[in-house]
Amino acid sequence: MANSHYNELTYNGLWKNNVALVQVLGLCPLLAVTTTTINGIGLGIATTLTLVLSNITVSLIRNSVRPEIRIPVFVLIIASFVTAIELAMSAFFYDLYKILGIFIPLIVTNCAILGRAEAFASKNSVVPSFIDGLTMGVGFTAILVLLGAIRELLGQGTLFAQAHLMFGEAAEWMTITIFDDYNGFLLAILPPGAFIGLGLLIALKNAIDQRTAKKAAQASAKPTESDQESTPPVFAK
Repeated sequence: MANSHYNELTYNGLWKNNVALVQVLGLCPLLAVTTTTINGIGLGIATTLTLVLSNITVSLIRNSVRPEIRIPVFVLIIASFVTAIELAMSAFFYDLYKILGIFIPLIVTNCAILGRAEAFASKNSVVPSFIDGLTMGVGFTAILVLLGAIRELLGQGTLFAQAHLMFGEAAEWMTITIFDDYNGFLLAILPPGAFIGLGLLIALKNAIDQRTAKKAAQASAKPTESDQESTPPVFAK
């Protein structure tokens, strides 16, 4: 029973209730920083850490906070973790921190984080809250990375450009040049390109869901062999 519950949480976070594709939350950083794959990875990790740590903390104190002040307390908890993550990034990943800029502290205002704290962590124990925060964060990060990869590939003809910003100078080999002497597709790295890319990803997810639902409906409507054997033959008079 517990495993099925955790599997459902994982499925919700990664696909069914994905923060970016279904809840459509956190669009400001999602659309603004995904000009490269590395930017998406950096912001995704920061957001996931915030989700996990805030969910765990809210779950631990859920019975000690009065309902009247729960939202300010949740915001304070989230802001504390975001500040710690921001300081850590400025210390260890300063160049990447400068690129992401204001969108690191703006994680505090991400409705997805406060929403999970209020809707889930404040009503559940630590382990489910941890899994919920982790899967929601990974699902959001996956879309950040995917959208960043698409925009970087179309806009610059590369993948994992500036990998050294996150993984050090030794990671320069990670940069993959797909198109040599590529002039770039400017629309892909501009804000309209981010909207178009996200719209296509949402459309793709909806198409997959509709096809899966159609197959499931057809499978349930098809009579099984046991049903056919149990049905008595009908003879014409």
